[in-house]
Amino acid sequence: MSDSSRSRKRMTGAERREQLIQIGRTLFAEKGFDGTSVEEIAASAQVSKPVVYEHFGGKEGIYAVVIDREMQRLLSLVTQALVASHARVKLERAALALLQYIEESSEGFQILVRDSHAASGTGTFASLISDIAAQVENVLADEFRERGYDPGLAPMYAQMLVGMTALTGQWWLEERRPPREEVAAHLVNLSWNGLTGLDPNPGLTSASRGLVLTPAVDVRPPPVRPPSERELKEQEKARREQEKAREREIKDLEKAREREQREQEKAREREIKEQDKIRREQEKAREREIKDLEKAREREQREQEKAREREEKELERAREREQKERDRQREREERELQRAQPESRSRGPETTADATDTETDRVP
Repeated sequence: MSDSSRSRKRMTGAERREQLIQIGRTLFAEKGFDGTSVEEIAASAQVSKPVVYEHFGGKEGIYAVVIDREMQRLLSLVTQALVASHARVKLERAALALLQYIEESSEGFQILVRDSHAASGTGTFASLISDIAAQVENVLADEFRERGYDPGLAPMYAQMLVGMTALTGQWWLEERRPPREEVAAHLVNLSWNGLTGLDPNPGLTSASRGLVLTPAVDVRPPPVRPPSERELKEQEKARREQEKAREREIKDLEKAREREQREQEKAREREIKEQDKIRREQEKAREREIKDLEKAREREQREQEKAREREEKELERAREREQKERDRQREREERELQRAQPESRSRGPETTADATDTETDRVP
């Protein structure tokens, strides 16, 4: 394996990403977002600009990660501090949490107190203070209720308290004296006792002395050994090879996209042909179905006509039979009348009248 191959494989993608984050963090703390360029980040990491763009898309991506990590770290420390049972202990621990963050993450705090750039996507330092104040607000509201104060004033007092602590932290960032616990004791002295009840020798309670919180996410940068001259040459050679590899990769991706596009066009053409074939088959099937339905209707119509003809013939036969029956009945009646007339003439008038009455009674 060549030296350049070993150089390229010395740092994984995750390691390179973390290196760029830590370098960006340092530069943002020193120069701010606008004062930092992608060229500086790449030069400090001894990589090419395309490597930075490949991992983050630009300095905005690095800045967003840095801001999010710092805000999460500070919020984690303050949240842990507010789990104490007594209100004063909560206040002490919250002040210690902020000062501990400033002491251990000076660069991060410097980044946060600057005017946050829109690229951060996580708001400004003022919004972070508001988030912390929202947690302190609940603590103050409970204390106000117990002491008979209006809990509706808790949000305003929370902003006052957190703002005072944050500004003191900005001052202490540069001064770094007195020690952290002493600064926290004075902060609590003013906020807890007020100006009229200041303690001349303030101190923390035993529940808070020596407290060191552990953030949920450790973002402290790993120690970086300065590279040797040989390593610098190897890194420069590796950068050039990475750029060439990146160019080849871009060309390969472009070719792959073109092949994929051609395949998609062919697939669309095949799909269109299949759809046309299916439509034609469906149209033929519909035509056959229409013809079959038409034939069925014609057959049904012929059957209905035949049935009507048969029914009419049956009715005609029934009428003829009925007419014949009536004709026969009339003939019988006429014959009966004819037989009855000679008998009435032979009997005389009375007999004829009686016979007529009888006949009248018999004939309806």
